[in-house]
Amino acid sequence: MSWIKVLRMFSAFVLLTFLGSGFARSLPEFTKLVETYGPAVVNISVHQSHQERVDPSANPPELPEDSPLYDFFRHFFGEDLEGLPGEELPSRSLGSGFIVSDDGFVLTNAHVVEGADEVIVRTSDRREFHAEVVGADERSDIAVLKVDATDLPTVKIGSAKDLKVGEWVLAIGSPFGFEYSATAGIVSAKGRNLPTENYVPFIQTDVAINPGNSGGPLFNLDGEVIGVNAQIYSRTGGFMGLSFAIPIDVAMDVAEQLKTYGHVTRGWLGVLVQDVSRNLAEAFQLSQPMGALITQIIPESPAANAALQVGDVILAFNGTPVPTSASLPPLVGVSPVGEAAKVTVLRKGETRVLDVVIGELPEEDPLLLGKGVEPVQPNRLGLVVEDLTAEDRQQLGLEEGGVFVNSVRTGTAKRAGVRAGDILLMLDGEKIPNAAAFEAQLGALSSGHAVAVLVQRNGTRLFLAVRIP
Repeated sequence: MSWIKVLRMFSAFVLLTFLGSGFARSLPEFTKLVETYGPAVVNISVHQSHQERVDPSANPPELPEDSPLYDFFRHFFGEDLEGLPGEELPSRSLGSGFIVSDDGFVLTNAHVVEGADEVIVRTSDRREFHAEVVGADERSDIAVLKVDATDLPTVKIGSAKDLKVGEWVLAIGSPFGFEYSATAGIVSAKGRNLPTENYVPFIQTDVAINPGNSGGPLFNLDGEVIGVNAQIYSRTGGFMGLSFAIPIDVAMDVAEQLKTYGHVTRGWLGVLVQDVSRNLAEAFQLSQPMGALITQIIPESPAANAALQVGDVILAFNGTPVPTSASLPPLVGVSPVGEAAKVTVLRKGETRVLDVVIGELPEEDPLLLGKGVEPVQPNRLGLVVEDLTAEDRQQLGLEEGGVFVNSVRTGTAKRAGVRAGDILLMLDGEKIPNAAAFEAQLGALSSGHAVAVLVQRNGTRLFLAVRIP
């Protein structure tokens, strides 16, 4: 026997010994979890109808029925050639959810059931139920549904507070309409704050989450739901390794408020904050970058009444450290309205503790809009836009023009695919110099037809067709 064969046999022996001695046993086993709690995961089918206006210039010409072109136009424009403008066209979307009580309460994402005319909940044993939307909270993206049934299988609710980065997790849902699919991965990070939501400390995972998974549960190895799958980061529309889930503690608090009051109340401080950089830490006499630096205080807010000042660095809130500015909103949001909170700040090199009576977050949140106390109303497309600064343009590689999409409300722009954070460069063939000009350009467009909007997103430009309502 040659020494090469001996070496190969020895290598195989070492590998098998290694796999059998602990490494293989350390891999997670999900089969029992799926068998036990999979039946409590549901598929959600949403039916919607919306008003679809057709460009009058696209209407077929009036032709007599004996014309040789009549059948051609009827084939492409439909049987009723007179009924195109304003025709209601049905649409259908899919999502996931999970049953939290055996009497029929179901948790899912608010965006899954947004604008729904009919919601159908389908269980793993192929039963179907018409569901009532008990309530939905757009800020946390949580919705509660109710189906008329009893003795339903339920999940076990856990907590995300003790979740650790690197821990194994499992998601069950309906990606791309494939019902009851299970995918696994690990927790990549905790306490993530996304640009679209400051009050939810998202769980980041590398679990394969795709369209249709929204609203489904995220399990730990003990079979407990520790999150609600909500968003993905993607440049293609599919999974790219970054998935975000709402911590179940946040979701259940929102669900209880929706069931009890029909709406959600959040705490509010009334400050705009930024991170403390290394240079700022030196300027504010901090040993290291930490805290939330107050850049603006909203008049007549709880912060203003408590004598917080611009330039204060918030180091802790009710005894919980505030390592970054993104850490502050979730802490304030879960605080009881009307009760005093202890806010630890650094002011002129000295640490002091201030009592702040927490207020209720306004419906139009100045902190989210970044606009002070005056609520910003969306335009006819459902967009709130802002001017770009010279620094913004430099970072984006723009010489001039363009507006920043601050938020996207329900409307034609949202249906066309415009997202918060997009940069709008052109509208209907005309460059957009600033926010005021954009609103003027928009106001001059006639209703009922689609226009092309040039969007810059993540360094890539694309045109979207937006129909003017």
